[in-house]
Amino acid sequence: MAPTGENGCVQEDEGLGWGKSLPVPSVQEIVRNDPQCVPERFIQEKKDRPLDSELYIPADSSEIPIINFSLIANGDEDELKKLDSACKDWGFFQLVNHGISEKVLQDMKAAVAAFFELPRDEKLKYAMAANDLQGYGQGFVVSELQKLDWCDLIMLITRPPNLRKMKLWPTTVPGFKDAVEKYSEGAQKVAEELLADLSLLMGMDRDGLKKLHGEMKQAMRMNYYPTCSRPDLVLGISPHSDGGTITLLLQGDDEITALQIKNKDRWVPIKPIPNALVVNVGDAAEVFSNGVYRSIEHRALANTSRPRMSVATAMLPNDEAEIGPVESMVNDDRPRVYRNVKYVDFLRHVFENKMEGKAHTDFVKIKS
Repeated sequence: MAPTGENGCVQEDEGLGWGKSLPVPSVQEIVRNDPQCVPERFIQEKKDRPLDSELYIPADSSEIPIINFSLIANGDEDELKKLDSACKDWGFFQLVNHGISEKVLQDMKAAVAAFFELPRDEKLKYAMAANDLQGYGQGFVVSELQKLDWCDLIMLITRPPNLRKMKLWPTTVPGFKDAVEKYSEGAQKVAEELLADLSLLMGMDRDGLKKLHGEMKQAMRMNYYPTCSRPDLVLGISPHSDGGTITLLLQGDDEITALQIKNKDRWVPIKPIPNALVVNVGDAAEVFSNGVYRSIEHRALANTSRPRMSVATAMLPNDEAEIGPVESMVNDDRPRVYRNVKYVDFLRHVFENKMEGKAHTDFVKIKS
């Protein structure tokens, strides 16, 4: 294995070519050493902090649409209309009856939890390389001055299999590889069906979006949010939109509402539904749809009660694929909003900048 430097960052390796993230201290280790400690770099500017009212969400509050996957997979017209509206009006929905078994979901959660329970030195064996984004560490750290998120992560490319960097897949966690492979396979089937449905809604053949992706990639970001003594000062993940086409999120704790999305200038909590997936439109889908389907800002809050984990599985076009509005989504009433760009150039823009709202789609907008 390549040598490690300060903070466990592997010094040399062949990276993805998308960018890098600077090594920073592990939040989990900070809390282990002193549960009351909140270092200055994690304290958000006042304008960015969650309001007290946003930290204590009523347990029954949840407004985003719920889509029945089994119905849309069978071509139910009413459910397809609901999917269309959800992607236009919300950019987010909860997906039920998706066909991934409860055992696969629970095994995936257990594998992630087991990894983060490993001793620090063991986790550092899987640290991100200095020029890469795969592995254990933190993401989107591009400056020594920026505020940091209250979150540790391990990010892996899970599909296609030939792009997996197996030395970053923890071997000391029993069943980790099997759990990730089975969940990855299930998530891919769900994502491909959703992309086929969106293709039809966008006036294309079922395989329209899939063809535009080239050899589609799947990236899995496994997040760990330690408890925080002052959740009013920090953010688990800063507000951002996702750079892929769609993302499937597995929430690790059905009792904690931490994910929030921005809708009509207010933060709306997404209360977990047991065994459901949260699906969101990514920047690439917004570009393909010429802005009809919208990627939405979202963030995650910290909490005082117990650690939390989640698994975000993103579907990405091939690096060499070109993203731009499809012909069926451009007309006199809806002129072209975005230019065509090579997807790897868009990704490099995403990863060389701090996560900050909807800034990434501005990169591909046609300037008036």
